[in-house]
Amino acid sequence: MKNKKAIGLLFVANIISGFAQGISMIAIPWYFADILDMGETYAKAYAILTFVSLFWGLYSGTLIDRYSRKKMFLYSNLACAFIIGSIALYGMSCGQTPWILVMAVFGTTMFHYNVHYPNLYAFGQEITEPKNYAKLNAYIEIQGQSTSIFAGAFAAILLAGTKNGILNLLGFKIQMPFDIQPWQIHEIFLMDAFTYILAFIIILFIKYKPILKKNIDHGNMFSRLIKGFSFLKENSMIFIFGVCSYAIFTFLIVEMFVLVPVYVSNYLKEGGDVFASSEVYYSIGALLAGFGIRKLMDKNNIITNIIILMVATIGGCLLLTYFKSVTAFFVVSLIIGLSNAGTRILRITFLFEKVSNDIIGRTGSVFNSVSILIRTVLITSLSLPYFNSGDNIRYGYLLGAIFLCIAIIPLVKYRKKLSELKSINT
Repeated sequence: MKNKKAIGLLFVANIISGFAQGISMIAIPWYFADILDMGETYAKAYAILTFVSLFWGLYSGTLIDRYSRKKMFLYSNLACAFIIGSIALYGMSCGQTPWILVMAVFGTTMFHYNVHYPNLYAFGQEITEPKNYAKLNAYIEIQGQSTSIFAGAFAAILLAGTKNGILNLLGFKIQMPFDIQPWQIHEIFLMDAFTYILAFIIILFIKYKPILKKNIDHGNMFSRLIKGFSFLKENSMIFIFGVCSYAIFTFLIVEMFVLVPVYVSNYLKEGGDVFASSEVYYSIGALLAGFGIRKLMDKNNIITNIIILMVATIGGCLLLTYFKSVTAFFVVSLIIGLSNAGTRILRITFLFEKVSNDIIGRTGSVFNSVSILIRTVLITSLSLPYFNSGDNIRYGYLLGAIFLCIAIIPLVKYRKKLSELKSINT
């Protein structure tokens, strides 16, 4: 694999920033659901942020295809460090952080995601040989989920601390030689900001030689955006594949940030350790996907594998709808992690093979924008008083199962056409 050093430095930067970022994104939903008891307010604010990110997501795709992807990493990390660091320092000076500023950190991270991951994959396609696309995507997944495992474990420690030297982690009680006090939310944010600065410094040293020549579109933002839509209009099979294969990720984001905190707190009646531990099990499942998905690709084509993973996720959602068990919750978290990560590797590999690098950012942003619209509907639905009363939150998983069933139909219907689709150049 060429540009190994560049890819290695990129992974190191991703690990450092992703670690604290992961802790923050676990801590914030739990902070609203358990500490503030404002789960409904959080869900409504999240729905608004999700809808607003629709427009940023479309615009960010044009930036990824227009400018240097290395510079995009630098600017986004620097912006996050400044915003989140400022909020952290304000919280430290006041002794507490207002919920609106906590939500601002959440929104900043969301907007960062919208540019970071499409940029990461576009950059990977740009500096990697086509024969190594699947390997690179698997490596990205392994790196990301390994980081998430540690982030989830640390989040469990930082959110809940210990009681009489006992640490609850992954469903096990661990005797510690000392007590650990829970961290304040602004302390977690300060660590998050610091890691963005470290990532910025590391990315500065990345040097690479592009494998694919990037044909830069010098048109204005609107014309670049229209070109992305026109490409997908002319290639409807790519559009159908992208939207439907995104379904697991669409549901996962809603499940992770809206459904799970309330499910654990209201339905399972458990604490922050169970909530954070579920993220660890999810990451373990995703890590297994990173190691094993290439073997699965040797047995079936990409479309068939995605369908299998979606069926597994539907089964997991139905299980959590009708069975009240922490063990079942952990098992399904692992299954969802496996399915989402596996689907992502398969989806990105498929798109790398079919879509040219000069438009990959815009096509990805269109898929993400459709995902955002659907997420907004799902989040708004889950913020209704019905889901926040009694045990009704469990029906959120039934809603997810229905959504995935709808998404799987076009993939089954057009499986043969998608499998036989040729590479499309702009």
